[in-house]
Amino acid sequence: MKNYLVKNIGVVNENKVAVMDALIRKGRIEKIAGTIDVDFDVQEINGEGKYLLPGVIDDQVHFREPGLTHKATIYSESKAAVAGGVTSFMEMPNTVPNALTIALLEDKYAIAAQSSLANYSFFMGTANDNAEEVLKVNKLKKDICGVKIFMGSSTGNMLVDNYLTLDKVFRESEVLIATHCEDEKIIRTNYEALKQSKQSLEASDHPVIRNEEACFESSFTAIQFAKKHNSRLHILHISTEKELQLFTNLIPLKDKRITCEVCVHHLHFDSSDYERLGYLIKCNPAIKAKNNKEALWKALLDNRLDIIATDHAPHTLKEKGYYRNEQGKLVKNEDTTYEHAHAGLPLVQHPLLLMLHYYKMGKISLEKIAEKMSHAVADCYNIKDRGYMREGYWGDMVIADMNKASTVGTSNLLYKCGWSPLEGFGFPATITHTFVNGNLVYENYGNTNWDESHKGMRLSFDR
Repeated sequence: MKNYLVKNIGVVNENKVAVMDALIRKGRIEKIAGTIDVDFDVQEINGEGKYLLPGVIDDQVHFREPGLTHKATIYSESKAAVAGGVTSFMEMPNTVPNALTIALLEDKYAIAAQSSLANYSFFMGTANDNAEEVLKVNKLKKDICGVKIFMGSSTGNMLVDNYLTLDKVFRESEVLIATHCEDEKIIRTNYEALKQSKQSLEASDHPVIRNEEACFESSFTAIQFAKKHNSRLHILHISTEKELQLFTNLIPLKDKRITCEVCVHHLHFDSSDYERLGYLIKCNPAIKAKNNKEALWKALLDNRLDIIATDHAPHTLKEKGYYRNEQGKLVKNEDTTYEHAHAGLPLVQHPLLLMLHYYKMGKISLEKIAEKMSHAVADCYNIKDRGYMREGYWGDMVIADMNKASTVGTSNLLYKCGWSPLEGFGFPATITHTFVNGNLVYENYGNTNWDESHKGMRLSFDR
């Protein structure tokens, strides 16, 4: 395999930004220093004026394979991820069939080993009747990222509402438990009440149905289980100001037993965007009023929110209730109903660029971006030899050019579903190089070049 020497680049790592050289040899980071000279063959990359960041680790994606490959595949979405600087992902179990057994889970690993361009791990799924199977993960805890529990129904209808199942998994699991927290009873009550008061529901009704109370009550319940059993709990996609009172920044991340995350769409959109984007931004939990977005930003920066993820969840335009007109614009079908429009957004190609947009706006620092999208994810899950640019770690790195703007358009989207809620949005930066395990998989400088000869690796965990 090739060795690479990146020269004179702004290295963003562990709360510092400094112009340095970085050497990748035999897949790993061999040295990061002020000046590096070598006496062996390397491909040299001029990094002057650019930034080198650790590869993004996205702990929440839906890549839809097996069973839902009309929406996406592990290959297509991992390729989109790499183009966006995401070098590792953790994928959810609501594929078809649902990943509710070790055998089905290993089937997904086998697919990824053959097709994923990024590093990968897969969550074990929980149902009301498979607690014994779930707990077999305890014997595989160095090789599997965690257990997923849908405490509110979402795509795939894997709702777990059996108290005995929840109590057993929280009591006996030796791996991280990741939860989707929305209270199903509150959601159904809100839906029925709204349905009776209106002839038809609209996209803007989504945050009324899946409201702040539904999120808070479910998150509170999950935390009560975790505190009762001292479980390792990670609550996914926090979307409300009210939930933030449940979390702390008074102890270091590595010492927390209860952690949480925010997704890029909850930092970027708010309920005022339904008028413009409608069902294109329908997702669970819902994008809510602006005060929630502002509170999420504050909590992210003061470390009550631990990491940034995407919850990448592609659906076809037909499933969202849209089509493209002759000019290529997204248009809502006249017969689209609230119930018809699927919930979920394709986002894994753009999380780093979106955060670089907010860096340019002065909202967040480069150091904080690296922390929340790479360092903290590695710490949260105890991922082995990734998430930092340290000598001896795998060479998962991204080069961003802040002097080269880019715009989201159909010509550069890599999602199989072929659309994005960010279409037309301009970023102040471009991802020019993405290294996965020391391999230059993606290069976008003048021409776009791919090296798909090397596949990603299964993530390992220090547990």
